[in-house]
Amino acid sequence: MSSETSIEASFWKRAARFRALVPVMVAICVIGTGNSLLTTSVSLSLSRPEIDPSAVQLLLTGFPVGFLTGCLVARFLVARLGHRGTFLTVSFLAALAGSGYMVTTVTSLWLVLRFLNGFAMAVLFVVSESWINLYADQNNRGAYFSLYMMMTSLAVLFGQLMVEAAGPHSPHLFLIGGLTVTAGALYCRFVGRPWPTLPVRSVPPLQAEVSAADHRCGLWKLAALAPVTIIAVFQAGMTNMNVFALMPLYGAKIALPAATTIGMVTAFSMGGMLAQTPVGWLSDRLDRRWMLLVQGILAAMLCAAIIMLANRHVPVLFVLFFLYGATALTIYPVGIAFANSQIDSRHMVSASGGLLLIYSIGNVMTPGIAAGLMDYVAPYALFIMLGSGAALVSVGACVNLRRKRTSSTANAVADCLTSGVNQ
Repeated sequence: MSSETSIEASFWKRAARFRALVPVMVAICVIGTGNSLLTTSVSLSLSRPEIDPSAVQLLLTGFPVGFLTGCLVARFLVARLGHRGTFLTVSFLAALAGSGYMVTTVTSLWLVLRFLNGFAMAVLFVVSESWINLYADQNNRGAYFSLYMMMTSLAVLFGQLMVEAAGPHSPHLFLIGGLTVTAGALYCRFVGRPWPTLPVRSVPPLQAEVSAADHRCGLWKLAALAPVTIIAVFQAGMTNMNVFALMPLYGAKIALPAATTIGMVTAFSMGGMLAQTPVGWLSDRLDRRWMLLVQGILAAMLCAAIIMLANRHVPVLFVLFFLYGATALTIYPVGIAFANSQIDSRHMVSASGGLLLIYSIGNVMTPGIAAGLMDYVAPYALFIMLGSGAALVSVGACVNLRRKRTSSTANAVADCLTSGVNQ
């Protein structure tokens, strides 16, 4: 009887911890939905023939530059305002920027608004990911993080559905987007209950007096500790941007109908969204390095299969894109969960910011390279590049699996390691 009581108590404790994540998850989903709608609305506005192409290129740089800036300064905002305070402040900044599109159409002001959108979303992601990783423990970090990834995927999907519902040429798109972001900020402030206090981590006496500069886990330390995570995050940024941005061009080059190409991108997105929960559950029970090894191999093999089929056997292509999304889009959360299982809690904010910086670099730099390869080599060069990135994830996983915990390695990353963690 006591055993049953203990199991019931454990269940309700886990349920309470899970419910505590609701404010974070709902807020990031609603704000992300508004941001997705605004991004699509800006793209539709810039597609008008009277818009100067040079102005379009300038405006397109606003969001990624703002995102990079947000990754760099998020740690300082969290140190001063705390996780929830930073989230609230930046949420209202995002709402203000989203409402600005209705006021003016001046190119220079839109550039500022895009910069603020990118800055706000980067800070929100850093805050959410670092808070979730601090709140989670070794037994549920993968599940919590996969839920977060599902919310961001749903946000992109909901944003596109709202565009379709309102109509691509509706004059009210910017109003709907601004109101959606504002609703997410107001929910977090007035409806969602306060985020639970993070657990206090004990700090060894010898580390209590280290300088603030030493309370960071820089990218070089992360690369020494978890090279597979650096590769996985870069690969995720590369895959997300290239599939969504370049698939229409790839489809046109291999003579696929536009509707078929859109359907394949949708299958890719659905595969990633539906796989998040089972992959997160598995990552809490299996060695994440082995999971990343298998995911990288499968993603590379699926890219090879997509190249070989080209525009033949379209129903099979839909299946391949669904499976590719299920593998490639779940590499990021497993890689992040592995890295955060290896570092001390006080480094998680700086680590999250650094990893999002790597993600955004993959997001920004690779589409131009991929487009050039498609023009000068062949259309299938897109999937050669994506498959190579996935294969590198497997190589990184092998490096982490084969690494021996020698004293020299331990000294190189001592201030990032958590004691006794080698998962």
